[in-house]
Amino acid sequence: MSMSSGASGGPSNEINITPYIDILLVLLIIFMVIQPTIQYDLEARVPQEMPEDLPENLIIKSDAIVVSIDTQGALRINQDGVTLDQLGTRLFDIYSARANKNMFIQGDTDLPFGDVINIIDIAKGAGVGDIGLLTPE
Repeated sequence: MSMSSGASGGPSNEINITPYIDILLVLLIIFMVIQPTIQYDLEARVPQEMPEDLPENLIIKSDAIVVSIDTQGALRINQDGVTLDQLGTRLFDIYSARANKNMFIQGDTDLPFGDVINIIDIAKGAGVGDIGLLTPE
């Protein structure tokens, strides 16, 4: 509110803030509407426990491909040494002839997670389907 002194018909020096509040509310609504709804993340599935009533003579076939990396950055595909440059072509050769496109990554606990993500990116580019992470325990 402003105080008027003198003539009542003259110009007023009062700032009208109502249009500013209207603009602020419109901008708030615009930013709420254009909020991105797509989340970029890696899909994760929780491992399931083995059932208690498995038969004794059940033979489990293990044809899993395990890529292991240690703290020095040495890579192995099922105990065969490989460099990071060769990893993509080796995985492409392995998975081009396989129906089962699952792979496991076993890394040291002191390893930076960025190195594991780099291996996941290379594997996805080579045609690997699902990727599981193995822990030392």
